Amino acid sequence: MDVAIISDTHIPSREPSIPAWARRLISDADHVIHAGDFDSTKALADVRQLAPRVTAVSGNMDPRGVGLPEIETVRLGGVTFVVTHGTGSKRNYEQRVADIVAEHAADGPTVGVSGHTHQLLDEIVDGYRLLNPGSVTGAAPADEATMLTAEVSGGEIDVTVRRE
Repeated sequence: MDVAIISDTHIPSREPSIPAWARRLISDADHVIHAGDFDSTKALADVRQLAPRVTAVSGNMDPRGVGLPEIETVRLGGVTFVVTHGTGSKRNYEQRVADIVAEHAADGPTVGVSGHTHQLLDEIVDGYRLLNPGSVTGAAPADEATMLTAEVSGGEIDVTVRRE
């Protein structure tokens, strides 16, 4: 199963749209995970139009009308993904996300997906792999547009960083 992992679109407040190269990867994915900060209901609708199978959470910059949960879990290819935005200070960010993942972890492989910092992350904290795809639009404070793609099968995950 091919999974596109994105976050921090910030459309339209910081960027006008998701770049074409990322739109192609999102459209080609079997499932999309978005870790929040769409910034508008239109941005959420755009992602859902690109990929009808979407797991998404709200971020600190999302309007209430987006109507997404703060934490969501989805099982794909034998791996449970715990998705949260990671809102809060950069200090203790990884530990804060790992604690959320631990609260919602399932039996078997569990991976945490978060956003908020606009910085790529692929770390093991408290035995959980934590992924942050950065900002798919390159919204400040990101230096570039990034996302992750993952091949998930049989409880294994192979992650690739994608950038323009």
